[in-house]
Amino acid sequence: MTTNKNNLTTSWGAPVGDNQNSMTAGSRGPTLIQDVHLLEKLAHFNRERVPERVVHAKGAGAHGYFEVTNDVSKYTKAKFLSEVGKRTPLFVRFSTVAGENGSADSVRDPRGFAVKFYTEEGNYDLVGNNTPVFFIRDAIKFPDFIHTQKRHPVTHLKNPDAVWDFWSLSPESLHQVTILMSDRGIPATYRHMHGFGSHTFKWVNAEGEGVWIKYHFKTEQGIKNLTEEVGTKIAGENPDYHTQDLYEAIEKGDFPAWKLYVQIMPLEDADTYRFDPFDVTKVWSQKDYPLIEVGRMVLNRNPENYFAEVEQATFSPGTLVPGIEPSPDKMLQGRLFAYADAHRYRVGANHNSLPINRPKAEVHNYQRDGQMRFDSNGGGSVYYEPNSFGGPQETPENKTTAYPVSGSADSTAYDHNDHYTQAGDLYRLLSEEERTRLVSNIVGSMKQVTKDEIKLRQIQHFYKADPEYGTRVAEGLGLSVPQEV
Repeated sequence: MTTNKNNLTTSWGAPVGDNQNSMTAGSRGPTLIQDVHLLEKLAHFNRERVPERVVHAKGAGAHGYFEVTNDVSKYTKAKFLSEVGKRTPLFVRFSTVAGENGSADSVRDPRGFAVKFYTEEGNYDLVGNNTPVFFIRDAIKFPDFIHTQKRHPVTHLKNPDAVWDFWSLSPESLHQVTILMSDRGIPATYRHMHGFGSHTFKWVNAEGEGVWIKYHFKTEQGIKNLTEEVGTKIAGENPDYHTQDLYEAIEKGDFPAWKLYVQIMPLEDADTYRFDPFDVTKVWSQKDYPLIEVGRMVLNRNPENYFAEVEQATFSPGTLVPGIEPSPDKMLQGRLFAYADAHRYRVGANHNSLPINRPKAEVHNYQRDGQMRFDSNGGGSVYYEPNSFGGPQETPENKTTAYPVSGSADSTAYDHNDHYTQAGDLYRLLSEEERTRLVSNIVGSMKQVTKDEIKLRQIQHFYKADPEYGTRVAEGLGLSVPQEV
C-alpha cells in the first residue's frame, strides 16, 4: 500500500491530522502528553545536530548577581525575591539564534537572553530573548520554523524562499518579523539591548494567590543598534564582535547592568483582555499593565573557561522555584519539555551536576546512574520512594497551584487571530527614518525570494497591518499590492 506523497505522516507512516495546533485540555488547557506527534517532532528536532546546540549555538556568557530593589513579596513567595537588598548569584548567556557556532555575531537575528539564578531554593532559569514576542505561538510549529532558518539540504546555503514562505503562511509571525527587520534586529552589543521572558508566567504568593506576569530587563547602557551595512561590515572584519565586547567591558570593570521589571495581570483578566495573554506573539499594553520594578542585574565576572561554563551551561524554562509557575502558553508548554530534553541529549543526563549548572542549594532525589555521573551517585543511601528508611520526601506546601481547565482534548488553535493590530501599531510608532530602514531591510531580504507568489502573500500581511507598510514594501519589490486586500 502506498501513501500519497503529499500527505504528512508520522515517522511510522501514520497520517497527521493537525500539524498546526498542539493537543490541549480545552482551548486554554495545558498540552497533553498523549499528543505523540508533538512529542516526536520536538524530540527528533532536539537530536538533529551533533554536538552543538540546534539553536543559540553561538553565544557569550558572564557571571554576576541580582539585587532586589522593590518589595514584590505580596505577589510571589520566591525566596530570592523576598526582601529588598537581597542578592542572588547568577550566570547569563547571550546568543544569536539561527547561526552555527562559528557564525558572525552581528547578523540580523533575535538574541537569546538566558539567566540562571542560583537561589537558595534551587536554580531558577529565565530563558528569553531580546524581543518581547516570538514568530510562532505553538511549539508544534517550532521544528519547522527553525528548519527554515537553517541550510538547504541540497545547496547547503541559507534559503530565503523557505524563510519567507513559512512567514507568509504563518501570519502570527508578522509582529516578530517587524521587530527583526527594524533597527533592533541587529543590537550594537549584547550590553545595549533589552531582555524579555517573552512568555507569560504565574507568580504565586505565600497565601497561594496568583497573578500572571511578564518579565522585562531594561538595559542601563541604553539601546544601540547597527545598520544592515555596518553589521555586514563587522561580520566580515570581526565575526566575534559581540563576544569580544562583552568580555572586554567586564575585564576593564565596565560592568553591564539591567533593571528588571514585571507586568502584573490579575488572573481573572485573562478571560477578558483584548488579546490572549498567553499568546507569545502578542504583548500586553503597558498602559493597561504598567511596569513594576523588581531589581537590578549586574554582570561583573568573566568565565574562566569558555567550554566549561558558556558551552556547557544549560537553561530550561521548566527550571522553576516555588512561587514561579508556567502559564498555559502553548509555546511555553512545549519548551518545558524540549529544552531539558535537548540538554540531556547534548550534554548528558547528568548535565545539572556540572559546576556551571549545579545548584547552590543541596540536591536530594532518587535519580541515579547515567553517562558522566561524576559524584558519589547517591552512595549507599535509599534509592527509591516511597520508602521507610528516612529518604527525602515531597513537601506538599510547594505543590504547584491549580488553575481551571475545560473543553475537549483536541488539537486546538488560539481563539484570537488578530495578527495585524500590534504589528501595525509598532510600524506607526516608528519615525519616518526608522520606517525607511525597516522597509529597506525587508525589501533587501525579500528580493532574494524566487517566487512572486511568496512575496505577494507576505505583502498582504504587511498591508493588513498598515496600508502604507504593505504599499512601500510592494513598491520596493516592484510589485503591486494584491487587489484582494
